[in-house]
Amino acid sequence: MTLAAAELGVTHGAVSRQVRQLEASLGVKLFEGPKNRLVLTEAGRALLPHLTAALDRIETAVRSVADLEAGPLDVSCLGTFMMRWLIPRLHRFRAAHPEIDVRLSASDAPVDFARLAYEVAIRVDDHAAPSGARVAVLFTEHCGPVLSPGLASALGLMRVEQLAAAPRLQTKTRATAWPAWAQRAGLDARVLAGGAEYEHFYFMLEAATAGLGVAIAPWPLVIDDLEAGRLVAPFGFIASGLSYVVACRDRPSRKAARFVAWLEREAAATPRPPPFRAASRSPRPCAPAASPGRNA
Repeated sequence: MTLAAAELGVTHGAVSRQVRQLEASLGVKLFEGPKNRLVLTEAGRALLPHLTAALDRIETAVRSVADLEAGPLDVSCLGTFMMRWLIPRLHRFRAAHPEIDVRLSASDAPVDFARLAYEVAIRVDDHAAPSGARVAVLFTEHCGPVLSPGLASALGLMRVEQLAAAPRLQTKTRATAWPAWAQRAGLDARVLAGGAEYEHFYFMLEAATAGLGVAIAPWPLVIDDLEAGRLVAPFGFIASGLSYVVACRDRPSRKAARFVAWLEREAAATPRPPPFRAASRSPRPCAPAASPGRNA
């Protein structure tokens, strides 16, 4: 009831009343159990798929005739990617298209254009794209260990094997980041497992910037910090096997198409990450490659 109320923008009580009225109209109970652990009855389970399909068709029909050119452009994006890559570059889109108001929301849930209001979504491609959507790759993801210059100097990191003795950071959303990177780097994944855990990626990167440890981070999320010298990447980056993608409806509005085209240009102009190397050249900030272009 609480989740339904939040999605519909009404109170918990309003949803409860509507459910009671529906049950009275149908003459059957749709939910049973205590208030804090409600479950669907057999009648509720039978009704659910039919109502879901019908409401999805209504939503799709309304969107097909709605004037999507009016109002803001709703964009759903991974939270840390939004903060670390998209927002610092968004002023260029606004300068080129001052008539388009971009409204951002954070989510890492699978893209669902049929039921949710956004027109554009930016995700990592570990979810299947919805049918009927246009999907374009922005970046092939490359990950590597990053840390503050002060911590790098204090640890004297010169060879990748020294990371086993370094304080490591990880996030709940990618609990296997260290072992996965170690395996791709040809190291013993068991030696680099674990680390201080943070709820969100952004918190972990802030901890790395503050000198609390070494984090495995994707290149797009730390490129600005590396260029500014807040972080260093002494051993470069390795392809993770994932990609950052942008998705929109098969027939996007003009404002959505312009935003997607701008995203692709920005991604293509972003420098490539420095490649992985087992030995550090110096503890200085890791500069991006000289020639920009799309990551292949």
